[in-house]
Amino acid sequence: MSWCDIGVNFTDPRLSFEAVFERALAADVSQIIITGTNLDKSHKATQLARQYPSHLFTTIGVHPHDASQFTQQTVNDLRALAKSSQVVAMGECGLDFNRNFSTPEQQLFAFEEQLKLACELGLPVFLHERDAFESQIDLLTYYRAQLKGGVVHCFTGNSEQMHRYLDLDLFIGITGWVCDLKRGQDLREALKTLPLDRILLETDAPYLRPKSLANNRKVDQGNNEPAYLPYIAAQVAELMEIDTETLKVACQTNSQKLFKFSKQRAAHE
Repeated sequence: MSWCDIGVNFTDPRLSFEAVFERALAADVSQIIITGTNLDKSHKATQLARQYPSHLFTTIGVHPHDASQFTQQTVNDLRALAKSSQVVAMGECGLDFNRNFSTPEQQLFAFEEQLKLACELGLPVFLHERDAFESQIDLLTYYRAQLKGGVVHCFTGNSEQMHRYLDLDLFIGITGWVCDLKRGQDLREALKTLPLDRILLETDAPYLRPKSLANNRKVDQGNNEPAYLPYIAAQVAELMEIDTETLKVACQTNSQKLFKFSKQRAAHE
């Protein structure tokens, strides 16, 4: 049994795919979900995943930063992309009222349309949220009965927020943020009450390189990589007071339950 990194931005030019992928496999990270953040990157992610159908999968969606570009044609394009056997979730979608690169109204429209499409297609959702917690919870609550689950990508909130997501039957995605002893304190505390059957691990590479990880710029140019997932897992296991093998089994089981990798491979074959 190996690790699954549920969130890697392989369409980001900072990641040299072949080298990073090779290092991931060497680190026993053999399943990777590429994050789709707009139509172009969702297309590229799907094409890349098709080349390695046993190892790579992808989400497809429009990040809230790009919500101003979301139209009815976007829905049609996403629906067509979802026919690929490597697509396992709708997203990265959600709300981000921190910088408002798209207006809140545009974000709410794009998010709700993607929730509707996820319900229609029977796909789980891959969620982004920043400074928009209550609005996000409201929409998720409205569609909860129709949704096929989802994961709160890169969760950095507190225990109360985490448990409100858990009440909606969502999984919680944990990144290297947990290794930040200053900014990650709320998350570190929340982890102590996170049920083992609701945790998923991700690097969000090339972003969120663990603060406590030793400098390795000659290899990674200062980027985060899926090869560092076991390092994050070790920190998580310590906080949850379990061994890493128990965590690995739980994460693999949870990943399979939410994303149904075996079903995707069967469709490919």
